[in-house]
Amino acid sequence: MVILWAGYAFSHDYNQPRGHRHAIEDLRENLRTGSPGIDGNGDLQPSTCWTCKGPDVPRLMQELGVREYYSKKWSDFGSEVVNTIGCGDCHNAKTMNLTITRPALKEAFAAMGQDINKQSHQEMRNLVCAQCHVEYYFDKKKYEGAAYLTFPWKNGLTLEDAEKYYDDIEYYDYINPLSKAKILKAQHPDYEIYKTSVHAKRGVSCADCHMPYKTEGGQKFTDHHIGSPLTNIENSCFVCHREKTDDLVSDVHERQKKVKESTAQLARQTAIAHIEAKKAWEVGATEAEMEPILKAIRRAQWRWDYSVASHGASFHSPVEVQRLAAAGLGFAREARLGLARVLAKHGYNQEVPLPEFKKDVLQKYIGLDIPKERAQKKEFMEKIVPQWIKKAKEREAKMDVKQITMK
Repeated sequence: MVILWAGYAFSHDYNQPRGHRHAIEDLRENLRTGSPGIDGNGDLQPSTCWTCKGPDVPRLMQELGVREYYSKKWSDFGSEVVNTIGCGDCHNAKTMNLTITRPALKEAFAAMGQDINKQSHQEMRNLVCAQCHVEYYFDKKKYEGAAYLTFPWKNGLTLEDAEKYYDDIEYYDYINPLSKAKILKAQHPDYEIYKTSVHAKRGVSCADCHMPYKTEGGQKFTDHHIGSPLTNIENSCFVCHREKTDDLVSDVHERQKKVKESTAQLARQTAIAHIEAKKAWEVGATEAEMEPILKAIRRAQWRWDYSVASHGASFHSPVEVQRLAAAGLGFAREARLGLARVLAKHGYNQEVPLPEFKKDVLQKYIGLDIPKERAQKKEFMEKIVPQWIKKAKEREAKMDVKQITMK
């Protein structure tokens, strides 16, 4: 992953997701957001990175305007976005009906020629999740100075649809400094991959499995302890399936294992292609010689990242993910075959030396000083974040609070 993401923030830090409750603290602690205010450091990320982290965001968008919200630095909202994902992100505060609070999803539906206001209640049980659990990018050309959150759905929801969208506007997230390939960084295309699944075709929503119905005191309601259905099989899977618990769990784990085998192979082949491309440049390869190779690397990595960045993709749609991995391997091998020819043409007829594929070794290989970054982040958490929290408490103490009595 470090080689694949060289030149991008994800090469610094990439952790296991911990769920909605920890969204804000995880963003603060992650090396990808840097340590603004420490040792003269500025912001690495725009304010847009807060967009899916809690109900303070719709408030800020309403107060400032959407364009203005996207035009700030990440640290500008450190004392504003302090309440993690909750009721107000998915529900109308007055009616408690499901509602869309992030404009990017509404704009994406409009780009596809669809009216998001005409969706069924069952589809809304997907769309409140699709506000955030999707592929996206920051459009920095729409408005000057704004990192405008945009979903690449104009052509449709498949990987190829998004790829065409990005190719048409000549977009890339970063240039890998080793290969010089213009790379697309997939985010988490959960909704898009889910839409290719058997469950989607059968009309099963995200909430049916991840927020199954439960009953207490004679009242039936949606369980808001959002998590893996495997931790609550009785209320999720058993609504439709009659297999034994162990069989259902083993089926899921088997799919995950097989998909991981394919994506791991794709990741390694693509990483090697980046390193071999670096050597090709060093021995005198021309831009004309490298152009088709770099395009193949871009295609290969896009298919790898799209597959692994999606939460639960190996279960949601294993056939689709294996299709993407197989196609990605084809592009990776195409790139490496082309590189072998270019290297030979320039007199290099031996294997390109590879570094040890371990995270810390590779981070040094691409020039990162992770111990220094972690020390700065520690100081940031001890000095800057407490100031944010104090300021937030002072602001919220002045806000009107509506008291609700349950009888």
